[in-house]
Amino acid sequence: MVVGNQMGLFDKLAGWLGLKKGVNVLCLGLDNSGKTTIINQLKPSNAQAQDIVPTIGFSIEKFKTSSLSFTVFDMSGQGRYRNLWEHYYKEGQAIIFVIDSADKLRMVVAKEELDTLLNHPDIKHRRIPILFFANKMDVRDALSSVKVSQLLCLDNIKDKPWHICATDALKGEGLQEGVDWLQDQIKTMRT
Repeated sequence: MVVGNQMGLFDKLAGWLGLKKGVNVLCLGLDNSGKTTIINQLKPSNAQAQDIVPTIGFSIEKFKTSSLSFTVFDMSGQGRYRNLWEHYYKEGQAIIFVIDSADKLRMVVAKEELDTLLNHPDIKHRRIPILFFANKMDVRDALSSVKVSQLLCLDNIKDKPWHICATDALKGEGLQEGVDWLQDQIKTMRT
């Protein structure tokens, strides 16, 4: 499915939730994993950027839909900026963790960052939903979402709801499934 024709995925999420309250979503992952491209695809089509450049430090995307305000923290995955992530953990109500499925060499680094995130005091004892996007499925020899899940040891996450989706952010493929799941989790948390 191509995203962004009439309504961005966040618009759809807001419509399903029927909420007036805002949602803070942290978008994390190593540099060049596709975080900014995914966020861009999730925005309403009239708010989408044409050119995506690497994020330096972080950027905050705020946009309103008919019933919900979104604040998405697009955190740079470059090594020197990863220590900034923890300053936003308390505010986060959901996490999108993006993995470059074609970058086998840095899968260990992604796992280390995920473990650091999961063990942080502001995250460890919260039942915060984590959506994993195994991105770049269009790249030859990309690992399957099942293999990414195994390498990151996602089955060891017992105290938080999590879900992994195979995605191709450039085409918007696989994003809908993830947003559907995240929407259900946020709705459950708020009832």
